[in-house]
Amino acid sequence: MAKSSLKSTLAVSLNNYLDAGAIVAGASGITLWQNYLGLSEMHLGWLNAISANALGAAIGAIIGGFLADKFGRKFIFTYNLLVYMLGVLIIMLSVSFPMLLCGFLITGISVGVGVPASWTYISESSEVHNRGRNICISQMSWGVGPMVILLFGMLFAPGGYLYHIVESLAHAFLGADATTVAVEVFSSRVVFFTLFVVAFIAWTLQRQLEESKEFEANKDTKKTGIVDNIKLLFTNKIAVKTVVYLAVIYLTWNLVASVMGFFLPHIYETAGGVSNEQANWLSCVLWFCTVATTAILSKFIDHTSHKFVYILGLLVAISPWVMVVTTGIGSTASLWAFAILWGIEGGLSVQIFYALWGSELFPSKFRAGAQGLMFFLVRGLSAAWGLVFTFIYGENGEGFTLAAYCMIALLVISLIVGVIGAPNTRGKSLQQITNERYGEVF
Repeated sequence: MAKSSLKSTLAVSLNNYLDAGAIVAGASGITLWQNYLGLSEMHLGWLNAISANALGAAIGAIIGGFLADKFGRKFIFTYNLLVYMLGVLIIMLSVSFPMLLCGFLITGISVGVGVPASWTYISESSEVHNRGRNICISQMSWGVGPMVILLFGMLFAPGGYLYHIVESLAHAFLGADATTVAVEVFSSRVVFFTLFVVAFIAWTLQRQLEESKEFEANKDTKKTGIVDNIKLLFTNKIAVKTVVYLAVIYLTWNLVASVMGFFLPHIYETAGGVSNEQANWLSCVLWFCTVATTAILSKFIDHTSHKFVYILGLLVAISPWVMVVTTGIGSTASLWAFAILWGIEGGLSVQIFYALWGSELFPSKFRAGAQGLMFFLVRGLSAAWGLVFTFIYGENGEGFTLAAYCMIALLVISLIVGVIGAPNTRGKSLQQITNERYGEVF
């Protein structure tokens, strides 16, 4: 991998760390905020709905995608993380529900704005024979985020090994007479502060990046507006078919993955019968397996059949859910098997191929916009699915077997549709792919 390609990939991949980190930081500290602000379940529902895990990111993605196609990828990198830092800062300083809601919304929108530009830039800046490897590096960052934030959450949480530091900081800022709930929620403020620091580092690095040469080479001399690019996307039959294909394989997988990301500790505790601390450690191991598997895949993906890896990943994804409906996860061994298998799946996941194919199968003119549109659809529908899942699952996991059948069905759809439409893009330049699919129009 060329040094310049590696440097830019690492800098841009920090956006994935911040995306996944914001989701996990919000989920891990939500009970502390609930106690501090006296929030109801409806309040928590609103926080989840507009966060980086749902509508906030969905809205940001459709805006950011077309902005990246109009003004360039570097434009997004120059300004977007300033918005992210503002959102995180508001969360850190929140003393009321409206402040917290505003912080979650701003952070979520910023996450969405950055996603299509990041995946597009990585592909456009990669050499032909390491495009898949660079996307894998980006995916590794997406796995490291939850793993690190979960560790921070456990260390700084009440009863954690570093909680005494939180107590000292809280009393230093709030005074010696600070209430217990005010001190405890300070641990969540500290976790969000770590995201603020990483966001500042990422913003500093990304400001130094050059604009994508692919974007520069394909800019029209006659300027076109964002609305023109949207019309162009929806009036090109090949582009529309590609949007439908990628949206289907990503949505059906993401409906499962989004549930795993937000509800997994709860599933461990209710269906598996373990403590909160044990559930968090299982989640950390899961994410470690994801990062390790992705690291291994990065060495082979550009020299191996993408269709083969895609099939393997989904077979691994289906296996823990088959285990649920056949043997259950009531034992310690089955819980560990469930976590490890899903962790390995994360390293071979559909998201890797969605990011890769999504940046390969569209011309530069609306490449980021198309990804933003699909991300908007997927995250928006995933938010609605999260509400449906809670009814299927039940209060104490009594519907877990039915939920598992639903997960298997979704993953099978992703497998079948993905295999039928899997493109052959390995070893080809982005311009070559564009010419083969769209002719010389773009």
